[in-house]
Amino acid sequence: MEISASAFNSGISTIQSGQRRIDQAALDIASNTLAPAQPGATPPVNQVNPTPSLAEQTRPDLAESLVALREGQNEAQAGTKVVKTADEVLGTLIDTTA
Repeated sequence: MEISASAFNSGISTIQSGQRRIDQAALDIASNTLAPAQPGATPPVNQVNPTPSLAEQTRPDLAESLVALREGQNEAQAGTKVVKTADEVLGTLIDTTA
């Protein structure tokens, strides 16, 4: 009797994918620092919609990073459930055939 490990492999790869997403989101959140307010600095009076600086344009959006963090968490938890279920099924098969 041959038992395929594809469920385990699928679960492990899902956990790893979730972990990579969490790592990237955490890096984005950590690099998203607020610019310090300079005392006495006032925005130009004539600009209704001032253009953001280059640093603000390249900085990742905090809300998107937080959503990605939660997605990674859910992805890793789903992979964990797949691995746990595959383990239980394998245990049941071994108990049945023994």
